[in-house]
Amino acid sequence: MKAAVLHQIGQPFALEDVPVPTPAADQILLRVEACGVCHSDLHVARGDWPTVTKILQLPAILGHEVVGIVDAKGESVTGLGEGQRAGVGWLHWACGQCEFCRQEAEHLCAQRLVTGVRVPGGYAAFMAAKASHAMPIPEGLQPEGAAPLLCAGVTVVRACRRAEVQPGQRVAVFGVGGLGHLAIQVARHRGAEVTAVDVAREKLDLASWLGATHGVLASEAPQAIKARGGAHVALVPVGSRAAYDAAFRSLRAGGTLVVIGIPTEDLAVSADFMTTKEFRVIGSGVGTRNDVQETLQLAAAGHLRCQVQTRSLDEINQVFDELEQGRIQGRAVVVF
Repeated sequence: MKAAVLHQIGQPFALEDVPVPTPAADQILLRVEACGVCHSDLHVARGDWPTVTKILQLPAILGHEVVGIVDAKGESVTGLGEGQRAGVGWLHWACGQCEFCRQEAEHLCAQRLVTGVRVPGGYAAFMAAKASHAMPIPEGLQPEGAAPLLCAGVTVVRACRRAEVQPGQRVAVFGVGGLGHLAIQVARHRGAEVTAVDVAREKLDLASWLGATHGVLASEAPQAIKARGGAHVALVPVGSRAAYDAAFRSLRAGGTLVVIGIPTEDLAVSADFMTTKEFRVIGSGVGTRNDVQETLQLAAAGHLRCQVQTRSLDEINQVFDELEQGRIQGRAVVVF
């Protein structure tokens, strides 16, 4: 089968023919239809995250927003049938026994497997996946639109829940990219007034079309948002230290900063502001299978739609270059 293989950190992918995997007893074999290109994959391939680099199994097949058709299954698999459409996200598998798994936080399981990092991912014509953690894709969702929901979508759905976004609150989304354009829709669905922030005016136009109440250039964000009373919640789904600094300065007293994107440098927050303004800073990761199911249901009901640019696997290195340069609007998706 054809696959994009990463042999060395910081080097381009090699397009190669590799063997089709044979599913184990508890696995399914997916014939991949679509795989979203996540910014996390760029960080993994560039070696930006030392903790991930340590566990990356080279040569690696990345890609963790995968939708495909069940082509075969192991002898103990009962929940999914051949010919059924299913999806696999960042969380490839968790143990199900530890305290995190028992407390609806399986994505924090110390034994978890990450798709495309510890096991081969979806930048290939076929991939093997744990049947227990593969999710049926609802009827009516197309594979290229559903794939990014398995990471980008579920990430912002969980972030809005953890931030307790409520009707009537003012929510600022810093960065109208692959995650940000979905965060706008989720916050609006929860009844919030949304201000979109970006460095590019064309992305603010997209945000307006998606339902954002206001659009503000990044250079003007803190002043403009504070003039409207400040943000109850500031979501930062981009890895930019400058975005975090601006988001922090945009909060109202008692506001919540949600850390989603991961900058290459540490954040700095004012202890004075944290105490006198009673700000909250919370982190939010990818999410659980229940979070994925909620995200897919939102999309199936028409409340969440991913803007996609479809590409072929042959273009994977070009897509990564465009992603690094910020030239992808919405989400790039490799289709087979």
